[in-house]
Amino acid sequence: MNICEKCKLRAKYDHNTRSLLGRIWKWHIGWCPGWKAYLKSLSAGDRKKLMHPYA
Repeated sequence: MNICEKCKLRAKYDHNTRSLLGRIWKWHIGWCPGWKAYLKSLSAGDRKKLMHPYA
């Protein structure tokens, strides 16, 4: 399991997209090398489903 799957900041964003911690997480995924590696490890279909709420 990748650390991004159980990230507490990501959970905050999923629960309330307007929360301060959620917005910090959204900003963070724009440059985080771990998040980018996690996305590359997923299949194209899974990546598309995952990124839909975060786009």
